[in-house]
Amino acid sequence: MTANDDDMRPSPEAMLKLAQTEEAETGQGKLKIFLGYAAGVGKTYAMLEAARQRMLDGRDVVVGYAESHGRSETDALLEGLEVLPRKEVDWQGVLLPEMDLDALLARKPQIALVDELAHTNVPGSRHEKRWQDVEELLAAGIDVYTTVNIQHFESLNDVITQVTGVVVRETIPDRLLDLAFEIRLVDIPPEDLLQRLHEGKVYVPEQAAWAVEKFFRPGNLMALRELSLRRTAARVDEQMRAYMETRAIAGPWPAAERLMVCVSGSPFSEKLIRATCRLADELKAQWFTVYIETPGGGRHVRENRERVWRDMRLAESLGAQVATLTATSVPNAVIDYAARHNITRIVVGKPTKPRWQELLRIPIVDQIIRQSGAIDVVVVSFGPTESSTPAPAPTIRHPFPLRGYAASLLLVGGASMVCELFRPFLDPTNMVMVYLLAVVLAAVRLGRRPAMATAFLGVLAFDFFFVPPRFSFTVSDTQYLLTFVGLFVVGVVISTLVSRASERAEVIRTREVQTASLYYLSRDLAAAADIGAVMKAVIGNIEEALNARLALFLPEGERLEMMAASADLTLDLKEQAVADWTFRNRQPAGRGTDTLISSNLIYLPLQTMASVLGVMGVQLESEEEYRSQESRRLLDAFATQAAMAMERVQFSRQAEQAQILQARENLERALLNSISHDLRTPLVSVTGVLGSLRDEEEHLSDRARRELLKTACDEAARLNRFVGNLLDMTRIEAGAVRLNVEPCDAQDLIGCALAAIEQRLGDREVRVELPDGLPLVSLDLVLMTQVLVNILDNAAKYAPRESAIDIAARANDTWLTLEVSDRGPGVPEHDLKRVFDKFYRIPVPEGAGGTGLGLSICKGIVEAHGGRIKAENRDGGGLTITIRLPLARPADWKGVGGHGV
Repeated sequence: MTANDDDMRPSPEAMLKLAQTEEAETGQGKLKIFLGYAAGVGKTYAMLEAARQRMLDGRDVVVGYAESHGRSETDALLEGLEVLPRKEVDWQGVLLPEMDLDALLARKPQIALVDELAHTNVPGSRHEKRWQDVEELLAAGIDVYTTVNIQHFESLNDVITQVTGVVVRETIPDRLLDLAFEIRLVDIPPEDLLQRLHEGKVYVPEQAAWAVEKFFRPGNLMALRELSLRRTAARVDEQMRAYMETRAIAGPWPAAERLMVCVSGSPFSEKLIRATCRLADELKAQWFTVYIETPGGGRHVRENRERVWRDMRLAESLGAQVATLTATSVPNAVIDYAARHNITRIVVGKPTKPRWQELLRIPIVDQIIRQSGAIDVVVVSFGPTESSTPAPAPTIRHPFPLRGYAASLLLVGGASMVCELFRPFLDPTNMVMVYLLAVVLAAVRLGRRPAMATAFLGVLAFDFFFVPPRFSFTVSDTQYLLTFVGLFVVGVVISTLVSRASERAEVIRTREVQTASLYYLSRDLAAAADIGAVMKAVIGNIEEALNARLALFLPEGERLEMMAASADLTLDLKEQAVADWTFRNRQPAGRGTDTLISSNLIYLPLQTMASVLGVMGVQLESEEEYRSQESRRLLDAFATQAAMAMERVQFSRQAEQAQILQARENLERALLNSISHDLRTPLVSVTGVLGSLRDEEEHLSDRARRELLKTACDEAARLNRFVGNLLDMTRIEAGAVRLNVEPCDAQDLIGCALAAIEQRLGDREVRVELPDGLPLVSLDLVLMTQVLVNILDNAAKYAPRESAIDIAARANDTWLTLEVSDRGPGVPEHDLKRVFDKFYRIPVPEGAGGTGLGLSICKGIVEAHGGRIKAENRDGGGLTITIRLPLARPADWKGVGGHGV
């Protein structure tokens, strides 16, 4: 391999990016955008022409939504195409037509035509915007042709406003351009477009007529046309660069950039976000949006919660990674975050405060620039009217607006009364401490501004009531002026410090509550052993932490079923449909989101890296809670922990099943090994004998022939015993053994067993010790004979041939006890309980063997009689097998003409 070969090989990063793109496109439909720069350029016409061509090529094409606005040439193109009927949506008593998304998904054509991508759906529709409908069609594997104008893209919103003077309300995220498989630019000269407008060929709604006069100006149209051409060219350039990278075509590739924009919830944050998005697109860079929450800004956060939430959602829709940080210093937090995430450029807004305020306090932008080091700082300027949306009225005010200042006046009055009481005993300068105490009380109880008002009123009251001349604001001694200034400054400083400490304590308490909630949930989930315990822990903890009601949905076959819910929560079919949509699309839906907003709950997917395990629906106390960043972050954390716990339970269950399968495989392997060795030996012997009789019959003597036949019969009997043991064990495990019980004598039982095993015992001594007067016992003589035969055969295998086998019996009022003892090696103490397990064997002398089922069969038969069996090592060596059989028939025996097990 040469160096040139290495140069021609694509970089790992490029191959990974290509693989990720191909994986993301698997099962996804393809999006084709017909892009124009204004209404009337012919986007719908071009889309319908392309659709008719695809239909002639044999593709299945369906018109989901197309608006001809009464143009005959557009209506002519619709002829011959399948057009789905529109759905009527009731809104405030009026039926409005909308695209029938469910019908289009059920029809599932190869290509769906969806006009007017930036359209806002009627309230009550599944999605707030039509582009969200298109995303769902793409996720279902349907190719989509759609139309849109350049002014509707979110990142260009403020630029469009600046150029045209018209605020475009219907916007779509820029990622749809990146998602598009193909962008077709529909372009005509501005002069021709203006001519079409004058001829009445451009549809203009009556309510937008006032904007058209400003919008359809030659300069505006040329600027919009340039934006559409530039955006399309940028997309072509991006595709070309991706092609060159994946094929290792040399090029001047720039170093990777990472951008970060800082937002504060101000009216200009939207422009900052859009400017950063455009810069990131130009640089092909990853970008971040960061909001710093400071303890001193707690009240500010509450008043601007809606705006901050909207800004963060805007940044997410434009492709940014968002983060909310808590810190005491905004500049330090920004620089620290930038350093940890390898940020190369920080985008901030130009200060808009008056210059005299900057002299009192260094602007945050200047502090960031001083601390940025090697990181570039991009400062975006604002015009006086560049805020695209008016600042919303604060949703939450401080709890002491006028009452706080009235309380300040009362505090100052109280301090003055105290000073009046002690005036004969104190100098006026010492009375300052009483007013400072009032400032501290105001800062603790009322907040910063009432405390500052208390300091100011305290200075006035001190001057008026106690500084000579009294009851006048005149000051005879100019030194008191320094006292006034000191009292006011110290009061302001104290109020600021105490207020900040109070606000910081409030933030800490909030974080502590959230952390404790997550801790308690994680603790309960760690102790949960099954899905039911997990759901119980999730419901209990979320109800307590958020004072909310919730429901948990899990897949049951092909459907999503509600498995657990709060006691007083009932859901109708509409709510269950929202949960089902969330599960299928892996996206939040319901109240507080952009999808199915008419729902009463917010639904979050319980999602892991591998799959979606279920859906969690939560009903919060108020609408504000649905928009709260804190509540949403906490809900996301709860959902993540619940999903991880459910995944852990599933993995645990799978591990248990794997262990069971492994144990089964081990048993099967042991059985196969036993059969392959112990059953093959007699088969080989029988086959060898039969072969000798067939091939050597003429040369064999009668004695040799008889010996061979005896060997074959012995091995066949041995094989029969092995197969019989296997069949008996199978019948016992299946409960198919039937007991034919009848009163039997112990002596007859032992005699039958010795007769059956006589040939295998040979000349081995067997000593039987039976006392007189043993009672009869009810048992199945055939099966119990097999038990004794197996035990005696086991003893004969392990005991030396010169040693004896002892059989003893005794009885009491309730049990008959049989003991079979040998002088073999015995069994290790830790294996005494295992000798009755299937396939258990200890090393045996050469020539002896078995399946390891004999004693297991004995245990099954004895227990079927209601008896017990155990093994014990003998003193001096050997093993004793003890069988205890009840003299009375057990009450739980079953069967007709016998008793089954």
